[in-house]
Amino acid sequence: MPDSERVADVVQHPVRLRVIQVLGRRPMTTAQLHEVVSDVSPATLYRHVAALTKHGFLTVVNERRVRGTIERTYALGDRLAHVDADELSAMTEAQLRSSFLLFLSGLAESFDRLPLGADAGYRELLGFGTSRLYVSPDDLPALQEGFNQLLQPYLTEAPGSQPILLSTSLIPDSDGEVGPGARGG
Repeated sequence: MPDSERVADVVQHPVRLRVIQVLGRRPMTTAQLHEVVSDVSPATLYRHVAALTKHGFLTVVNERRVRGTIERTYALGDRLAHVDADELSAMTEAQLRSSFLLFLSGLAESFDRLPLGADAGYRELLGFGTSRLYVSPDDLPALQEGFNQLLQPYLTEAPGSQPILLSTSLIPDSDGEVGPGARGG
């Protein structure tokens, strides 16, 4: 994505935010989406869906022929899961909060799609938690590189493998002081 088209630049439009929020609940066709956001004209809605798809915030999960045209079903894309340091530093406080909430909504949408009955077979693959790490700003590149090396063998499908989503977030502990040489609580 070019620098001029950062996360906040693409998703901060009110119609685009609504589209992301609605598709966070379940995948939909543009016709189904228009039923929910009926105050937005179809042409405007299609334009915003196209922009979100172009930049990876939405993805096409199904296509089928309907009366000589292609009907596409959209879901949240992977782009909401990745915001780099340059994008973060360029965001205003409101944009940063909004982008983080979009990240969380995508995570919640993935969880909500799981059949969680005791016999569904997903519980042994499910886990979540928070760990407090003590790092200096100089530690972060090495930590991220080690993490990337650890995950590399699992980033492509292999026979017998099951896809899982691994979501990470680095959030400074607000109980500790922030800044160079600060100690966490």
